Amino acid sequence: MCPTRRAATSPDRPSAAHSERVLHISGLRKAYGGVDALRGVDLDIAAGEVAALLGPNGAGKTTLISIVSGLRRADAGVVEVDGLDALARTADVRSRIGLAAQDTGVYPVVSVRHNLMLFGELAGLNRGSLRIRIDDVAEALDITDLLDRKAGSLSGGQKRRVHTAIALLHRPRLLLLDEATTGADVETRARILDLVRHTAAEGSAVLYSTHYLAEVESLGSGVVILDRGQVIADGDVHELVGAHAMPVVELTFNGEIPARLREGGVTEDGRRLRIPTGNPAATLVELLPQVPGGALASVEIVHPSLEAVYLALTGRRYDEADSEGSTEESHVTST
Repeated sequence: MCPTRRAATSPDRPSAAHSERVLHISGLRKAYGGVDALRGVDLDIAAGEVAALLGPNGAGKTTLISIVSGLRRADAGVVEVDGLDALARTADVRSRIGLAAQDTGVYPVVSVRHNLMLFGELAGLNRGSLRIRIDDVAEALDITDLLDRKAGSLSGGQKRRVHTAIALLHRPRLLLLDEATTGADVETRARILDLVRHTAAEGSAVLYSTHYLAEVESLGSGVVILDRGQVIADGDVHELVGAHAMPVVELTFNGEIPARLREGGVTEDGRRLRIPTGNPAATLVELLPQVPGGALASVEIVHPSLEAVYLALTGRRYDEADSEGSTEESHVTST
């Protein structure tokens, strides 16, 4: 059984770990032309909780968020937001959701302020409340000085912040961020992560899709690892690491792996040998004398981390899975 994800907290706000459920997903399935993008996904997120949705390209992250937000239809399964059927009551649910999709959606020929006004009005905010919210989110994302500039003149990172601000204007019950920091500069990334924490601390549920492992670890949130359309781990970062990960010694050879090393719980991947061990130094001292001269191309120690969790659960390094690619993203953006 997976560990329980922890809710985001602030010094003046109690934990929301046992608060009301905002997002409920059960048995969610979606296929594109016979290729399964989602294969029976189950997921729950409570008010005040951040769930970082982690997975390589093609894992199903964008498909999942697109279905929850009403942009795509599921083939099967249940999606509820605040107890409402998101697949049947799309309009009602959309008013409770803030979405910052992968592609930044701003109107380039008008100012940032006009962009925020337009999207805020579409979300149902009146002019008085909207002006206050624009000031609030602009300060939080450090775009106050950009409000009167045309959106088309902004840098990629600045557009990303404006795009995120739009999703937050109406104080959504559920905030969906899909690769919100892709291509962003360091300052933008830090601002968005801080805002994720703050939004959850105010009582929203946050589903934050990313493929940056270090970002998830720094966020200190709950994590859901999606791989090939299935949830393979769901829990608190530190507890997942404790439950699944231990140091791994990884030996890469120039040719075939020596037969004498293929024993005792090792895994092989082409010319790469992986040995889980509680003492990497001692393991290397024992193994290296058994390696013929010139046979070894590289040695690496994979320390306990989300990378090690993914390796333990799938037998693949995370960056290798990412490079495999998938048709999911092209289906989502082109159909």
